[in-house]
Amino acid sequence: MKPPTIPTSPLLDIPAVLLVGGMGTRLRAVLPSTPKPLASIGKKSFLELLVRQLRSQGIRHLVMCTGYLADQIEREFGNGDAWDVVIQYSQERHPLGTAGALKLAQPYLSDAPDFLVMNGDSFIEIDFSRLAQFHRAHGGLATVAVRQVDNANRYGRVQVDAGDRVTAFLEKSGGDSPGLVNGGVYIFNRTVFEHIPEGSASLERDVFPQMLGQNIYALEQHGMFIDIGTPADYVRAQRLCDRLDEASLQVQPSACRADEKQ
Repeated sequence: MKPPTIPTSPLLDIPAVLLVGGMGTRLRAVLPSTPKPLASIGKKSFLELLVRQLRSQGIRHLVMCTGYLADQIEREFGNGDAWDVVIQYSQERHPLGTAGALKLAQPYLSDAPDFLVMNGDSFIEIDFSRLAQFHRAHGGLATVAVRQVDNANRYGRVQVDAGDRVTAFLEKSGGDSPGLVNGGVYIFNRTVFEHIPEGSASLERDVFPQMLGQNIYALEQHGMFIDIGTPADYVRAQRLCDRLDEASLQVQPSACRADEKQ
């Protein structure tokens, strides 16, 4: 594979964990035998966009939490040389959920006081260095990237007080109304592992609600935000493939157009 040309920033000394082991059940109709992170967006996979985004901002140590069709992801990305990154794999043998997969990857993060975590099926324009600086300045257990969207009820809302502290995670509900949602990018202090149980668990449903008293902060983002969780979202991502490709190499988020809001 010819190494892609990726503009880079100075190295950012924080590892990144990519949660790419989900079953992708809702996309089976259009991706019957492909893991969701390898869904094609133009000439690249969705996961390659995330790797390019990380590398362009100086993050080179990646841990991929794989599960469903893990061999396809490992064959595609190997040790990361083609992207000038180092990739390690933490493979679950049975579904563990987002928190369980992160807990399984703990041995790969033993030297990191803080680490970045990204969902493998969503993309948000973000300055990782700014997120890390915000996290360290606030000294919390976790920082969540959040985004204002037109229909927050399809995701579940994040409530934030005037000091940027998260006060509640609200479940999905009916109706259409704007609000802040979880953008699928986090920075955790390594002590978060003390709050994650053994076995299967979800960050969003099981861990975050129990951590609200431990100082979880939110940093609002204003650039492009998209996920590929449903066939309709996947079609939308394909329609925006050129914009996604461009956004994956930008550090400063650009102005968000109407068709890039959800």
